[in-house]
Amino acid sequence: MWNYALRRILFAVPITLGVTIICYGLVFLAPGDPIQSLLPPDASQEDLELLKKLYGFDQPVPIQYLLWLQRAVTGDLGFSLQTNQPVLTEVVSALGNTFIIAIGAVLIAFSLAFVLGTIAAYHIGRPVDRGVTALAVVGVSIPNYWLGIVLVIIFAVKLGVLPATGMGPQGSTSFNIFDWSQLRYAILPTLTMAMVPLGVIMRTTRSAVAEALNQDFIQMLQAKGLGPFAVLRHAVRNALPQTLAVMGLQLGYLVGGSILIETVFTWPGTGFLMSKAILTRDVPLLQGAILILALNFVAINLIVDLVQTAIDPRIKRT
Repeated sequence: MWNYALRRILFAVPITLGVTIICYGLVFLAPGDPIQSLLPPDASQEDLELLKKLYGFDQPVPIQYLLWLQRAVTGDLGFSLQTNQPVLTEVVSALGNTFIIAIGAVLIAFSLAFVLGTIAAYHIGRPVDRGVTALAVVGVSIPNYWLGIVLVIIFAVKLGVLPATGMGPQGSTSFNIFDWSQLRYAILPTLTMAMVPLGVIMRTTRSAVAEALNQDFIQMLQAKGLGPFAVLRHAVRNALPQTLAVMGLQLGYLVGGSILIETVFTWPGTGFLMSKAILTRDVPLLQGAILILALNFVAINLIVDLVQTAIDPRIKRT
């Protein structure tokens, strides 16, 4: 398995490199001049050219990319054009905030989806199965940003029981999960973020467990006199690798695809950071955030593959 892990890590290098090339190019295809936004309207052309040279934007894009990649390998992602802070520091801080609601969404969505999907598979074709399937379809179909707006209207505007935006009282930038005055700010974004993976994993679990229950070995276990729960436990164990793979992908999507949710709730995570970088044309910050999220997604998928190998002896990795 160690050889497989090493090979996967080596394969991740060109994948990450390809992601950086695509994202770097797409950022420069966007309209607008990132340097122009730093200068007053009456700035001269000489000032513009001087600032471009200072930030390295006077070089051709391929040269800029190679220089940026050379620095990124050493951990230097440059400085934000708007705050003049190190990009790596800002992205890591925002990533920690994203993990707060992402982990909460994972705990809610993964556990609830696995239980409901298993129950639906065991009672397939019955009303409980149809109810779980309908819930899964609703979870996949509803846009998460729309759900977030609805939850804000209900619980923050109408009922006034939960805050609508921010990460804590009085613009707090730190978070303590054991402090209810701060924890309540994470409830609505966490529930919103959990809805899509809840539907996806629920459908995957139902399908995988139902398929396992139709296998010949299940009939053999029933013929030997095993009880329903013991049989179901064997079916769930056989369906676990397939479900685990989908869970890993969903975790990557939660961390990297939270831009709309964090924008709705003004949650200072990587999604909200990227939305600000896009609006202000903060190219170094946007490139650094995309790189960190890409590396995070690749790492999550590698971990999921290794865990699959460990829990399922039928999967042979060489």
